[in-house]
Amino acid sequence: QVQLVESGGGLVQAGGSLRLSCAASGRTFSNYGMAWFRQAPGKEREFLAAINWSGDSTYYPDSVKGRFTISRDNARNTVYLQMNSLKPEDTAVYYCAAKMGSWVKTAPHEYYFWGQGTQVTVSS
Repeated sequence: QVQLVESGGGLVQAGGSLRLSCAASGRTFSNYGMAWFRQAPGKEREFLAAINWSGDSTYYPDSVKGRFTISRDNARNTVYLQMNSLKPEDTAVYYCAAKMGSWVKTAPHEYYFWGQGTQVTVSS
């Protein structure tokens, strides 16, 4: 089992930045590929970024490439999502997720463990 707790969400103006954190506990954090998703009201959960166990490989969809950056610190058991140039349409609940095995997976059902989410609201 891996327990995940997100933090760092909040209210930000359009064009601003936020850095989300996801603290992991339980099993060895470095065994897991990590990812960030978000879900806006009435919409499906959307894949944002993934990172491999060592942190030297990342993957983004085109929709956020260049604005969002995922990173991890295995010594701190934490994964981060740096979000820049935020837009009102980025408003959502943001989740981190963990999985073993192949780390480049974009479908939510591929991930075994989830945090409770953190709200990000971007005002225009």
